[in-house]
Amino acid sequence: MIPRYTRPEMARIWSAERRFRIWLDVELLAAEAMVKLGQVPADDMAALRKAFDGFSFSPADVARIDEIEKVTKHDVIAFLTFVEEKGGLPARHLHKGMTSSDVLDTTFAVQLKEATAMLVADVDRVRAAVKKRALEHRRTPMIGRSHGIHAEPVTFGLKLAGWYDAWGRRREALVAAGKVASVGKISGAVGTFANVDPSVEAHVMASLGLEGGEGAATQVVARDRHADLFCAIAVAGAVMEQQATEVRHLQRTEVREAEEPFTAGQKGSSAMPHKRNPILSENLTGIARLLRGWAIPALEDVALWHERDISHSSVERVIGPDATLALDFGLNRFARMIDDLRVYPQRMQENLDQTGGLFEAQRVLLALVGKGLPRQEGYVLVQRNAMKVWEEKVDFRTALKRDVDVKKALTDAEIDACFTVDYHLKHVDTIFRRVFGE
Repeated sequence: MIPRYTRPEMARIWSAERRFRIWLDVELLAAEAMVKLGQVPADDMAALRKAFDGFSFSPADVARIDEIEKVTKHDVIAFLTFVEEKGGLPARHLHKGMTSSDVLDTTFAVQLKEATAMLVADVDRVRAAVKKRALEHRRTPMIGRSHGIHAEPVTFGLKLAGWYDAWGRRREALVAAGKVASVGKISGAVGTFANVDPSVEAHVMASLGLEGGEGAATQVVARDRHADLFCAIAVAGAVMEQQATEVRHLQRTEVREAEEPFTAGQKGSSAMPHKRNPILSENLTGIARLLRGWAIPALEDVALWHERDISHSSVERVIGPDATLALDFGLNRFARMIDDLRVYPQRMQENLDQTGGLFEAQRVLLALVGKGLPRQEGYVLVQRNAMKVWEEKVDFRTALKRDVDVKKALTDAEIDACFTVDYHLKHVDTIFRRVFGE
């Protein structure tokens, strides 16, 4: 991911220095377990620990491994060659009975586990921001819209309560998918443990805090595990996009019920000085498109040939860091945007009043039905007066009171009783208790 959309906390997980340190940990832990089996001398293991405990790979070390790989054309062999240069003869015991995917897949599991934990923390930040604003605007009335057209009143807090609820689901999905992907393997060339004892794998997985080893591995961990996580990341991005798109709509000049923060010195357009564009939410929409795109190759990685091929490798080297970096950046940007979102209750009220109570059409229909009119007959009466609001610019309540057929069923007072916004908000607290548990 380009630096513009990269937070250093997530970038550290995917750095070459961090990756090589996890590779080294995997190799050392496997050798440690082999000491107990009598396959590695304890003195050699002690020498390896003395050489590498606390060792951090430097940029120069990374460059040296890259230099070796130019000759070997194999990254793990290049790494092991470097380790032998540093560790001397005792390093000959590393990688005993193992295959490259034992190191690569187990390391990928560690990185995905760490990245997922960070993403879950990001979602928690988003939920906290959304909850705060939802409680603030619990009873701030606004028009609800379906198909982009005025429907019936809601509150801005209710809109945000739905967002909060969605992020609860996304959190659960990320946690669950993260566990599925938090699995490695130390079972050898085709997963049969022919040259490495199963106890070695158990020791490595437990020491790294992973969920365990693949139940019946091939040469690799099953790729549906990773597809599960990348799909969860994509869906989280889709939820982020849905909510960012709503902010974009609410910021439209014709609506202007809410607006992204616009800071001192910020410029909206190189040509038009008056512009305050929704650049944050538009950016999040774009990031969500990338996240969906990366889910597709993750799904295609599932169908490897026989015990494995290498077609998944290039995919994962890109989407592992990029997908987690992009969602991490997006969630943090989204949380800040919600924290500082400008909300305009007066403008919401103006839009509520714009159609002269047209949003009460259903209540009038129900009142007519309550007086004994067939529903479809009542529908026709209400609709013909509603159309006058659009076509003749007549106030809806006035039109109803002038309609002879309506007046046969409803008095002026009964019509007036249908026009109270609070009627629509009587269960707001019930919904909030369902969502927030308070």
